[in-house]
This record gives sequence, structure tokens and C-alpha cells, in this order.
Amino acid sequence: MAPVSGGIFSIKLTEKAVKKVKEIIATRPNPENIKGLRVLVQGGGCSGFQYDLAFEEKEPEQGDNVFEFDGLKVFVDQKSLLYLVGVEIDYTDDLVRPGFKFNNPNATGTCGCGESFHT
Repeated sequence: MAPVSGGIFSIKLTEKAVKKVKEIIATRPNPENIKGLRVLVQGGGCSGFQYDLAFEEKEPEQGDNVFEFDGLKVFVDQKSLLYLVGVEIDYTDDLVRPGFKFNNPNATGTCGCGESFHT
């Protein structure tokens, strides 16, 4: 497994986000098979890039950065990490827009719905 990363190339998950991810994992079939949460940045969306979250049932791939938050492992590939340095992932359960929110200091703009960004 890749070493746990940190320092200037860090990302952060708030306590609320970690708790919600763990709650979701617990409701999935065979939660013991989930090795961690993958955070990705992909081309797309109305602003150029979009975030993606996925559960991983495999160990981290060669070159992945691995972060750990209260026992939750988070995998980020090298390419995505370029856009995620310093990002904070939070979870909000407000009535208007519940879900995971990315606070990205690298984004110079976002679309109206907040689902995509550009740098």
C-alpha cells in the first residue's frame, strides 16, 4: 500500500464528511470489502472540471496518494491531486442543497450549480 500522504500536498475531510462517508459505507452490501474513498477530478461539467467520489474495493494503485481521516482511507491519483491541493471536503445536510461540498482554493471559478470548476 502507498504511504499516507500529508504536508503541502494535503487534502482535508471535515468530521461531518468523514461521518457521512462512514454512514454510507455501512449501508452498502459487503461494507467490509470497501478499502477507501476515491476522490477524482475529471474533465467535464459546464466549467471544465468536475469532482467525483467513488468507493474503492481494491487497494490503492501505484502512484496514488493515500490520506487517512479517523480510519477512513482516501485515495487520490497524481493527476487529480494537482487540482485538489488544499481542498476541504465537507458535507452539508441543508434542505436546499444537501451533499458533499468541495472548498477548493485552486478554483478560479465555478458553474452556477457548484458542481464543476475551472482554474
